[in-house]
Amino acid sequence: MSLQFNTLQDKSNLMLNRRELRISLKNSAGKISRIELIKMLSKNFNVDEKKIFPISMYGEKGKTDIKATIFIYEDSELAKSHLPKYRILRKLSGEERKKIIDEEKAAKLKAKQAAKAESK
Repeated sequence: MSLQFNTLQDKSNLMLNRRELRISLKNSAGKISRIELIKMLSKNFNVDEKKIFPISMYGEKGKTDIKATIFIYEDSELAKSHLPKYRILRKLSGEERKKIIDEEKAAKLKAKQAAKAESK
């Protein structure tokens, strides 16, 4: 899918080691997902997909354009320490997201059962 976009704002945040982009996607309301946006931007800016984090994508009533805010980090590990967990999970596919959440639930349940066994 070849979509056109205009860069509205492009600034470098040296304190957080990231690039903050505000873009406008022409005629893409309902046609693009976050994952497709990441792939498109990684090709356009020659950046690894793991370093791109879409923060918001929104459209206006009666218009077909989407405005998006994207953070491009210098290091993906740095992004994990700065961003909330749900923003990182949004980038994953449904199966990967479910797998990670299930693993965390299992680990939490195991820890709870171990704590219960110690208290007896």
